[in-house]
Amino acid sequence: VLATVAPQAAVAQQFPAFRQALAEGVAENRELAGFYREQGYSAVWTGAEHAARRTALVSALSRAAEHGLPAERYDLPGLLAAFGSVETERDRGLLEARASMTFLQYARDIHSGVLEPNDLIEDIVRELPRPDPAVLMRDFAAAEPVGFIRNLAPTSPEYARLFRAKSELEAAIANGGWGPRVEAGSLRPGDTGAAVVQLRNRLIALGFMPRVATASYDGLMQRAVQEFQESVGITADGVAGNATIQAINVDPEQRLRSVVVALERERWLNIPRGDRHIWVNLTDFVVRIVDFDQVTFETRSVVGARSTQTPEFSDMMEYMEINPDWTLPRSIIGEMWGALSSGGAGHLQLIDGAGRVVPREYVDFAAYTPNSLPFEVRQPPGPGNALGEVKFLFPNQYAIYLHDTPSRSLFANPVRAYSHGCIRLQDPRDFAYALLAVQEDDPVTYYHAIQRTGRQTRVSLLDHVPVHLVYRTAYTSVTGRMQYRADVYGRDATLYNALVNAGVEVGA
Repeated sequence: VLATVAPQAAVAQQFPAFRQALAEGVAENRELAGFYREQGYSAVWTGAEHAARRTALVSALSRAAEHGLPAERYDLPGLLAAFGSVETERDRGLLEARASMTFLQYARDIHSGVLEPNDLIEDIVRELPRPDPAVLMRDFAAAEPVGFIRNLAPTSPEYARLFRAKSELEAAIANGGWGPRVEAGSLRPGDTGAAVVQLRNRLIALGFMPRVATASYDGLMQRAVQEFQESVGITADGVAGNATIQAINVDPEQRLRSVVVALERERWLNIPRGDRHIWVNLTDFVVRIVDFDQVTFETRSVVGARSTQTPEFSDMMEYMEINPDWTLPRSIIGEMWGALSSGGAGHLQLIDGAGRVVPREYVDFAAYTPNSLPFEVRQPPGPGNALGEVKFLFPNQYAIYLHDTPSRSLFANPVRAYSHGCIRLQDPRDFAYALLAVQEDDPVTYYHAIQRTGRQTRVSLLDHVPVHLVYRTAYTSVTGRMQYRADVYGRDATLYNALVNAGVEVGA
């Protein structure tokens, strides 16, 4: 049926009914209508010579669910039925329009996501790389169809790894899951009994232990527990405490939901990452420098608290400031208002529009509110500065950046969501050295020569570095092993529900 939709000698220009129906069918899509006008309303899908394109589209739509896409949205059965029931040129024109609209919907979804995330979560401010419909149609019409459609999906190694993880989780679910849960509050090396056997079997099913018959919590099991703990962001002490038992009892269905959301998030980031880039995954509280898909530096981080969440977006890091001052955002001025207005907070300065320090005693604070105060509030550079001795800037409208901090104790906590939105680094000096190493022969000496002056100094990065602030509760490590983290802001739960509402079937 697909190979014989139209008479072989037919061309669109000979059939006004085809052109009229096609124009009607694409009228609501301005870009698509423009494409067909440019093409003189010639067919892309419904000529006898277009069998390869039709087959490529049908094949892609038949596998849409494997990518975590809403297959019902594309109505492949209805499209096939329409291809098989063409009787008139008007039918063919309407089918041509339907095929193009279906192709564009699928292409948009698999290329850059099913959802519009900012409509759901205001702190996801990422610009999605939506393809232009007219350009898509022109490029597709000129390309080998199977390869073109295959390359619509992200080509990042992470997308391929997540795709494989989704398939493996679905297979585990089909085979009955990972076995009985571990019925214990905690277990430790030296323990024996039924719960230890349950733990062993669960670790084997998850791929952390080979198939063994041991019934005791021995060294092999301890190492397996450590590896599992690392994969879920728990301190890897080899003791299966309550948090570890809870994590190991998570079923594959729940992990699959995380992977499906991660695939959608990876589609939103279907852009060149940069051979060198900075990767900040908010859920695992680590900042990494990645060179050619290999992590070359990482440090612990503190991200925004649940009440002051760090947004998700990508930008370019342009410079660092050594010995920075800190200009307080209005929201934080409000928090400090009592101390400011009563003569406290002596480490803070008022700065007028000309950049001059205004003595606090000259200001009638009763005449102002935190939002109407006609001065900036600044903390000068120094050992106690809230930004520490260096900050790293990728200028953006959200006033988010990476920086040092004098509050070192927070880095010891496993969940590190405490800031007002900016990202604090545990090892800011080493981070600075790594960035400067590509432009300075001796980055350490260079950095400290500036730092010792105590003067606020901007150091430009000669090659700007892409920064990606992401939120992944499921991702892969450098070894390819799946990693899972808690949904600290609750964003993935919202996105998962939205995907299901859009028609994505998970674990079906």
